[in-house]
Amino acid sequence: MGEKKRNVFVISGPSGCGKNTVYDELKKRYPDIAQTVSATTREKRAGETDGVDYYFISKEEFLKRVDNGEFAEYVCYGGNYYGTLNSEIKRLSDEGKTVVLIIEVNGAENVKKMLPDAVSVFILPPSFEELKRRIIGRGTNSAEDIEKRLEIAQSEMRCKDKYDYCVVNDDLEACVNSISEIIKGAVQK
Repeated sequence: MGEKKRNVFVISGPSGCGKNTVYDELKKRYPDIAQTVSATTREKRAGETDGVDYYFISKEEFLKRVDNGEFAEYVCYGGNYYGTLNSEIKRLSDEGKTVVLIIEVNGAENVKKMLPDAVSVFILPPSFEELKRRIIGRGTNSAEDIEKRLEIAQSEMRCKDKYDYCVVNDDLEACVNSISEIIKGAVQK
């Protein structure tokens, strides 16, 4: 009997490495790819839709679900909780989707413990200087927030060896091609 087909992919990397841009390009190539919708306790922002951008739930509800073991991973960031519900992964898998979780490194570690067959990919920036340029170039972060993101990025980049694959995003097309090959190799087994 052949190896089990794997259809859950974890993509991580520091802020500014291009995770969402890479996912958007992968989605164009693979219509059956689907990103999980995270649950959060933060307030809904203008233009966001419950069940599309996030599942917006109360802190009490979130913690109750944590106690019930309903999360594949979760984290408290900036005073709010964020997490991936097991039911969300199951729903997308049951629909025959290739499931993608774009999450931070602690969450990725938890997913690998709960779903050892999940394939993990860490996206690296071409250099720390380029990462800094990208974060500053967004024009949406304060100087204090930029420094905090850069500190977190350095810490996250030290975790890259815990991933099944590391891909440098110095050229978007090449990065997407590399991750496409990883996905094709895993889902065809």
